[in-house]
Amino acid sequence: MRKCVECGHWEPAGAPGCERCAAIVDELVEEGWRAFVEREFGPAGTPDERLIAEMVIDEPDKHPWRVVDAAYDRLTCEECGNRLSRGPAGCAACDRANGFRYAAIEIDRPGVPPGNEHALRVNVSVVRRPSGISASEVLVRRLSLPILLAGRLPTTAQAQATKAMINEGAGEDRVAAFIYREWGVA
Repeated sequence: MRKCVECGHWEPAGAPGCERCAAIVDELVEEGWRAFVEREFGPAGTPDERLIAEMVIDEPDKHPWRVVDAAYDRLTCEECGNRLSRGPAGCAACDRANGFRYAAIEIDRPGVPPGNEHALRVNVSVVRRPSGISASEVLVRRLSLPILLAGRLPTTAQAQATKAMINEGAGEDRVAAFIYREWGVA
């Protein structure tokens, strides 16, 4: 883990407010897309990514979550004009697409505890579309990203203790100190 030179958080815990951290989160999704396109369509030439994205979202349960999330990024919501699934809460098309993304496949990375990929996926989803999510939930999700990327997963007790701190009104500094101390920093 390393500190972001722009915001000072462990990367990418400054997302979505820090552009550098937000780009790191987006890159997690883009890596999956690039690998998928190369594997399925070959390295030569530029495929029509919009058509591929439409194919992927027609059957999200057949693709890894990073591929599905990246496919939605390549499509525009006809209702709000944002990237499909990333528009404001209340945009029916984006809300629907955001829900469908969870049909995608989750495969834990080698060497991580079972459930790490699910936690990473949920946190990435919240950080990439914080609209309609409470500020305290976004805070915990973004602060957790470095820990999850390092291959750790909080215990149920650690997650509950973190939630209790939030419910008691703990500020960002206290929550961050607890997460990085109790969940573990490399």
